[in-house]
Amino acid sequence: MSALKNDTFLRALLRQPTDYTPLWLMRQAGRYLPEYNATRARAGDFLTLCKTPDLATEVTLQPLARYPLDAAILFSDILTVPDAMGLGLYFAPGEGPRFERPLRDEWEIRDLSAPDPNDKLGYVMDAVRSIRRALDNSVPLIGFSGSPYTLACYMIEGGSSDDYRHIKTMLYSRPDLLHRILEVTTRAVIDYLNAQIEAGAQAVMIFDSWGGSLTPHAYREFSLSYMERIVAALIQERDGRRVPSIVFTKGGGNWLEAMAAIGADAVGLDWSTDIGEARRRVNGKVALQGNLDPNALHGSADNIRIEAARILDAYGNHPGHVFNLGHGISQFTDPAKVGVLVEAVHNHRRALQAA
Repeated sequence: MSALKNDTFLRALLRQPTDYTPLWLMRQAGRYLPEYNATRARAGDFLTLCKTPDLATEVTLQPLARYPLDAAILFSDILTVPDAMGLGLYFAPGEGPRFERPLRDEWEIRDLSAPDPNDKLGYVMDAVRSIRRALDNSVPLIGFSGSPYTLACYMIEGGSSDDYRHIKTMLYSRPDLLHRILEVTTRAVIDYLNAQIEAGAQAVMIFDSWGGSLTPHAYREFSLSYMERIVAALIQERDGRRVPSIVFTKGGGNWLEAMAAIGADAVGLDWSTDIGEARRRVNGKVALQGNLDPNALHGSADNIRIEAARILDAYGNHPGHVFNLGHGISQFTDPAKVGVLVEAVHNHRRALQAA
């Protein structure tokens, strides 16, 4: 396997020195790009886009054609795993993802099983292989999954939720059933991420989008402990290179030390945490990824540069920082503003070192 032309992102995750701060953006292949919308229209619907490797490859590469980003991320959706479990994923117009058969009855939960990722999710592995070929070792490819708790939220609620009523009712009245779902989903995520690594993913990220809705005790029991098991079971090395792992809990800043202790190489931060303070709290144990407020990209070019510099200066001239947003990029973002951000981040530390 030939060497990566740009491995800055991977070296930053392993807290090794880099010439500049690498960056990629959560949801960097998405609706803010007109070329993405054109490809999605050609696909006909979102699930077809996800399940057609050639189209998934095309949209994965679109932001890299526009911007000198330091990593690509597989174009897919976190809900492909519960879809493969037979819950009947569909996307209702204006409503987002829904499941035809949410998990509410005990017999359904007892019958739940982890899918074979190379069978039910083979289209994802085909996309990983296709994207790696298309990238031609220019930048690394990130694979990903939802966390077991976040997947369970969707699986039990039947879609996104404002109050998490169904899953929290189960958590407080039948925790044994919730643990059963989390056990099966954890096995599914381990198999899924390892299959992505075997297909060519060079780093993996676990998105815990809804863990921040839990109490501190419940977070440790129902979310963090399962992510810890996943991290411990991941393939650590592939093709002679370490495969770093990133964990991200939106709203999880209060539990930063606990997240840093589960064995992942990096912790993602949302915008509610000061990254300089976070660096001191983790004390070199992990790299940090983040953490610009995505809405800052709606501001002026000068303010985007100011906000980016604020985060970079707060982290300081230390190894182990991957610049990113604190959550996914908004579909209403002007693509030109992303170009301003990428240039500002890449030039910041170089300018400091030249001064």
